[in-house]
Amino acid sequence: MYPTIYHALLDLTGLDLPFLKFLNSFGFFVALAFVFASWTLGLELRRKEAQGFLKAATRKVIVGAPATPGELLWSGLLGFLLGWKGLHLLLNFSASTANPQAFLLSGQGNLIGGVLVAGLLAWLKWREKDKVKLAEPKTEFVRMDAHEHAGNVTMVAALWGLIGAKAFHWLENPDEFMAFIKNPGGEGVFSGLTMYGGLIVAGTMVIRYFRQNGIPAWHGADSAAPGVMLAYAIGRIGCQVSGDGDWGIVNNAPAPSWMPSWLWSYTYPNNVNSVGIPFTGTPCFEGYCTVLPEPVYPTPIYETMMCVGLFFLLWGLRKRISTPGVIFFLFLLLNGIERFFIEKIRVNVAFAGSWTQAEVISLGLILVGIGGIVWLRKRTSTPTATTTDN
Repeated sequence: MYPTIYHALLDLTGLDLPFLKFLNSFGFFVALAFVFASWTLGLELRRKEAQGFLKAATRKVIVGAPATPGELLWSGLLGFLLGWKGLHLLLNFSASTANPQAFLLSGQGNLIGGVLVAGLLAWLKWREKDKVKLAEPKTEFVRMDAHEHAGNVTMVAALWGLIGAKAFHWLENPDEFMAFIKNPGGEGVFSGLTMYGGLIVAGTMVIRYFRQNGIPAWHGADSAAPGVMLAYAIGRIGCQVSGDGDWGIVNNAPAPSWMPSWLWSYTYPNNVNSVGIPFTGTPCFEGYCTVLPEPVYPTPIYETMMCVGLFFLLWGLRKRISTPGVIFFLFLLLNGIERFFIEKIRVNVAFAGSWTQAEVISLGLILVGIGGIVWLRKRTSTPTATTTDN
């Protein structure tokens, strides 16, 4: 396993670049997942624009106004954080990269660096606005096509997805939340994310964004659904590469002759959570040199394979299904079925009796998906009542 991109490059190419320890391998694949989700969303929004389902919207902007106190404040705060951590990192590079997670969430920093970079970014923001300042600021209306929202939608999904994923994980594991409160810079702060928590919270906020920006909710949801399935698949690659604990139950049965042994069961050496017993093989990464005592089902690989297939299914059906919203509900149904059954061989925490949180949510998605498709089909097939004047 490769806990960070540093470890991957070190093992695969021999390059020793310690600063890459800050780039978690799981986070890398999550970022890649959002890139592909944004790309497919943009393609679908363009296609629906060409079909006439989506119209350009206008938004009001004020041109020529000076920088507001709020803009200067946010620029200064961002600069302070960058300078505070950045200068300390440069001056204490070896110590900081020994445990990047603990350093990022610790109280360690350089006050002088924070103040200098805060002042620089605040000044740059003021100068940027001052260059285009008018004696009398004016209001203009800017046209924005639907596909141009793809980047903003991705940012909304990324922010709220992270919040939702961590919140749902803490809901399932309250002891970890209490440990975070007591020690914000402790181990495992960046691990422990619940995919469905991110999906639910991010999905809600993305639909809200669609409605606020004049994009019909069902068309927007349909446009996003295939890409979300693909993003889910790519995210699971990150789970497998980092060994973040999203593996299956113990599997000591012999592998079928037609299946590679690593696809049947795996022990996750050098997993990012440092779970298991000491690893005596090579490579042995300092701080992560453990291996599971017994092999388990590599469920992230299974989910990646299934969700890539489901992505192509949704992508192929998107032009065949004309009822708005059906693709979105079909996504919920398919993803719910996939996750419900993978939970049967996956390690997880009991949430409601013997049921895991993911089983409860996935069953809900299945029911919502079926109900939504039936409702939309029924609504579109019911003729609209008309009245005539006598």
